[in-house]
Amino acid sequence: MEDLVIDKAAVQPAKTGGRIERPAKILLTGADGYIGNVMAPRLVEEGFDVTGLDIGLYRAGWLFHDGRDRPRMLTRDIRSVKPGDLQGYDAIVHLAELSNDPLCENDPGLTYRINHEASVALAEAAKAAGVRRFVYASSCSVYGAAGDANPRTEESPPDPQTAYARCKVLVERDLSALADDGFSPTFLRLATAFGASPRMRFDIVLNNLAGLAWTTGRIAMTSDGTPWRPLVHISDIASAFIAALRAPRQLVHKQIFNVGVDGNNYRIREIAETAAKVFPGCEVTFGENGGDNRSYRVSFAKIREYLPDFTCRWTAERGFQQLRRIFEHVGMTEAVFNAPPYTRLRQLRQLLDTGQFDANLRWQSHEVS
Repeated sequence: MEDLVIDKAAVQPAKTGGRIERPAKILLTGADGYIGNVMAPRLVEEGFDVTGLDIGLYRAGWLFHDGRDRPRMLTRDIRSVKPGDLQGYDAIVHLAELSNDPLCENDPGLTYRINHEASVALAEAAKAAGVRRFVYASSCSVYGAAGDANPRTEESPPDPQTAYARCKVLVERDLSALADDGFSPTFLRLATAFGASPRMRFDIVLNNLAGLAWTTGRIAMTSDGTPWRPLVHISDIASAFIAALRAPRQLVHKQIFNVGVDGNNYRIREIAETAAKVFPGCEVTFGENGGDNRSYRVSFAKIREYLPDFTCRWTAERGFQQLRRIFEHVGMTEAVFNAPPYTRLRQLRQLLDTGQFDANLRWQSHEVS
């Protein structure tokens, strides 16, 4: 299935010219995470034959029920995946890494072993198993401290400021070296994600500000709000991966795409002020310097050119409105907002403190009699 183009009429197996037509078989790593819980049902709905793989780090958190079908799930650490586990897949969509800067800075050495080395090992296993396409979730955070310079393009030199971002650059480099006629990686550099997911996160900027506005009525920024961040809704992220999977191989082979839309480049101040607009009565204050020197605007011209079927449908304001509806629906409280499963570093520390994870972030089994 060289181009992985799905014919929805062929989702039900049918004999055609003596052979069985089938949808493309996809392995989605990180399928039970924040983005994966939105992407997995989308892939199913779009006619892909999907299997999810996830270590289950955040399964304690389930904010709301969305009523959508999800694929079968393998509870597996990506570090344990071998070529034999990947036989028969047409493509791998790889989301499963330690995610966000505070979590990754907690133990940079372990971050490199998981986010860099294990991701490359997964790609090598995929290539050995004959998997032809590998779509990798990279990040616009690789642009680092670009400041008010021209918007960063895929040709702009990376300037990663954190272990998380540095690992993204290393994976892009090493997977590009694996590319050949039989193995085709594609790199999607995601803008900062936002939006509602059953497996919710409140440790990313827009979601965090929405939670503060709802539970405390106050957003106190430690910076002056001038740094730039590009934002992209998780539903639009899913659309980008679907577009990449469906695209002819020659359009996406070894290609990097910034994922987002130019109109969603915001200053942090603008995001906070939009939160106050959607959550009336919320007070917003700003400081002088938050100690975070990351600031970058991003150009999304390339993905518009190469993948014209991809469209971003969500703005920051619409994202805040979606979250407000969710908060009203579930009766969001401050205790839930601050619960460990919804903040990556808190959940990790809880699992370590209770002995459920060892120091290498591997589950410790406990017999239940």
